[in-house]
Amino acid sequence: MNTKLVILDRDGTINVDSDEFIKSPEEWHPIEGALEAIGRLNHAGYHVVLATNQSGLGRGLMDVASLNAIHDKMNKQLSKVGGRIDAIFYCPHAPEESCQCRKPAPGLLEQIAERYGMGLEGVPFVGDSLRDLQAAQAAGCRPHLVLTGKSVGLRGQALPTDYPAQTQAHHDLDAFVSHWLRAVAASSAALSASAG
Repeated sequence: MNTKLVILDRDGTINVDSDEFIKSPEEWHPIEGALEAIGRLNHAGYHVVLATNQSGLGRGLMDVASLNAIHDKMNKQLSKVGGRIDAIFYCPHAPEESCQCRKPAPGLLEQIAERYGMGLEGVPFVGDSLRDLQAAQAAGCRPHLVLTGKSVGLRGQALPTDYPAQTQAHHDLDAFVSHWLRAVAASSAALSASAG
């Protein structure tokens, strides 16, 4: 695999989530440490891509211009800490539209695989909800759960049995990045030792 890729959910993973949906830039607030964590991935040579359900579009709560304005705010704040998002893949549909791109369906991840011309086996997908992990599993990604957003109530508990068996849980996105970069470094060191 030539491209070093990490796929992230948005709401509840990068920014504070809301039951009322994030409909404007004013409602978008990053989770502490999340933007810096993305910057650390970038500096380690990773492409960071978003896969996000944005049913507020399908529900008529916002338009694409508002979504673009939200992402513009996110990107400007990211650039201040040396981070960047390479691409944003979003599902605009409401749940009842039965599309193939709304997570837990793997359609968004399949679009990412097609864009990058690669399989997603072993690529981490980080999200805050069961449907993120189900989409990850369906696409062959490694499922990583952050205990922020929808999953903050799972802190200090064993994961429910309906979560994919290989799910790894982390306190937040910053903790995931620390774990991932350590694991990759350890794997590289082991490969070097066996080659030598």
